Amino acid sequence: VQLQACGGGLVQAGGSLRLSCAASGSSFSIHVMGWYRRAPGKQRELVASIDSRGGTNYADSVKVRFTISRDNANNTMYLQMNSLKPEDTAAYYCNTWKLTAGGRYDYWGQGTLVTVSS
Repeated sequence: VQLQACGGGLVQAGGSLRLSCAASGSSFSIHVMGWYRRAPGKQRELVASIDSRGGTNYADSVKVRFTISRDNANNTMYLQMNSLKPEDTAAYYCNTWKLTAGGRYDYWGQGTLVTVSS
């Protein structure tokens, strides 16, 4: 599976951005997909995830403000980010994973940088 993320940029607090993640190389619709982020000096954290049926899960810090979605026909996942805050500044990565005999194997996109100015 290859993942290509884009859509990051510089935005003022209160603004919006939409991230996209294009997937190729596998049957996209069967995967659980997610967005993670890593802020400077912090550990990577899960922002939101979506399963093949559209079921979603969000970190408490982004609930209500962020919306994850997916378009299986076009093998693309999105993250709509509204009411952005400076603490949302981070590199955002799209992710999917599979189970193997050795456990979970993760696939990662290259990351897209989101900077929110105060």
